[in-house]
Amino acid sequence: MTTIRVLIADDQVMVRQGFTVLLNAEPGIEVVGQAVDGLDAVAQVAELAPDVVLMDVRMPRLGGIEATRQLTEPAGATVKVLVLTTFDLDEYVYEALRAGASGFLLKDASAAELAQAVRVVAAGDALLAPNITKRLIAEFSRVTSSPRTPLKDRIGDLTERETEVLGLVAQGLSNGEIAERLVVAEQTVKSHVGRILVKLGLRDRTQATVFAYETGLIRPAGY
Repeated sequence: MTTIRVLIADDQVMVRQGFTVLLNAEPGIEVVGQAVDGLDAVAQVAELAPDVVLMDVRMPRLGGIEATRQLTEPAGATVKVLVLTTFDLDEYVYEALRAGASGFLLKDASAAELAQAVRVVAAGDALLAPNITKRLIAEFSRVTSSPRTPLKDRIGDLTERETEVLGLVAQGLSNGEIAERLVVAEQTVKSHVGRILVKLGLRDRTQATVFAYETGLIRPAGY
């Protein structure tokens, strides 16, 4: 079994140490470093090459949002960022997702939830529970007055079926649920999702969700 390498970035030593203890007790997960702020996180990612970074939003010197952007924007970047927050409706969470984070997790999450979150993000899946996704959609609709034209143009690269699958991914449906909706094999859906990510230059399902709403591909009812 491949071990998932994790870096924890938080300016509170108790948070770093607590999460380190919890994650190191989980099979297949190893905490390889602790960063005290965003600058430290960027430096340690370059040195340690973790698979996942648990990133606090508010930190001195360099905050989690800008650190996330610096880690995920470069071509070929593979590290996944999981944002840590105290409140699930924290306005900074949405900016972090736009900056390239793959999901977010409340700091009071249980050990099981923390480990599952790391595994989900490392696998490239979206860490957005259905109830969170609905609120996230509403937030995108509130802050996005019009689609970003350059992004909207890129939808043309997708086939009709791929566009349909992207819309369902953005609604928070799993591959199995999409397969059932479209009456196709789950492996077929997985292949569609893979091609969508490649064509649009996206890392994972969370970024596909951000793309779908920011381009105006789909809009939630009532917005």
